[in-house]
Amino acid sequence: MKQKKFSVTDRIKSFKYAFNGLKILLNEEHNARIHLIAAICAIAFSIYFEISATEWVAVVFAIGFVFAMELINSSIENISDFVSPGKNESIKKIKDLSAASVLISAITAFTVGLIVFIPKVIELIQIEL
Repeated sequence: MKQKKFSVTDRIKSFKYAFNGLKILLNEEHNARIHLIAAICAIAFSIYFEISATEWVAVVFAIGFVFAMELINSSIENISDFVSPGKNESIKKIKDLSAASVLISAITAFTVGLIVFIPKVIELIQIEL
């Protein structure tokens, strides 16, 4: 394959394609919308509790991890449906494994949220008592 010369225009176009992928994810994948609401809540809690820079890093990485896995899962599901539109046990196994990756990322993000926010909530409750 012939190497193309670096092009700023092509790099800008690649961002356009990536943002289109995010648009497709949010328009077509119901779980991605649930993850978006959870991300907005996590960001709102982060702002409210004035979390540290290190805690921000954990929250941002957790959010990014879930969305990255959701994008990969959606890609695998779409290509699987394209390759084998009918019922196929091998495709089902592939799709189930892919869905499990999103589940693991969501559990991980939820755990990060608990680690970051539970001490803050406990502190808030103690102050009010």
